[in-house]
Amino acid sequence: MNGSWLLPIAAIVGLAVITLITRAFFMIPERELPMPDWLRRGLKYAPLAALAGVIAPEIFMSGGALIHTLADARLPAVLCAGGYYFWRRSILGTIALGMAVYLPLHIGLGW
Repeated sequence: MNGSWLLPIAAIVGLAVITLITRAFFMIPERELPMPDWLRRGLKYAPLAALAGVIAPEIFMSGGALIHTLADARLPAVLCAGGYYFWRRSILGTIALGMAVYLPLHIGLGW
């Protein structure tokens, strides 16, 4: 035992403590924390912004660079799925249609 296990264990414990503190931060106080109205309104858009920040690079980038061709199966799949969502407002249908367009183009045509 030369102590090589000490650093990974310390990192895991440290990350666990940081995660616990940040997730429990709003549950620790006995009363509700006051928030300004502008912050409360802004927090309504946080999930949408996070979703866009995760999905947009997956659609428009490949291998860390912007895609250079329109022959990418993701683009027609996103257009069809987005159109279906705005038409029917169905999440399950959006996912199903997007995959129904994406898979034949990606697997069948090799896009």
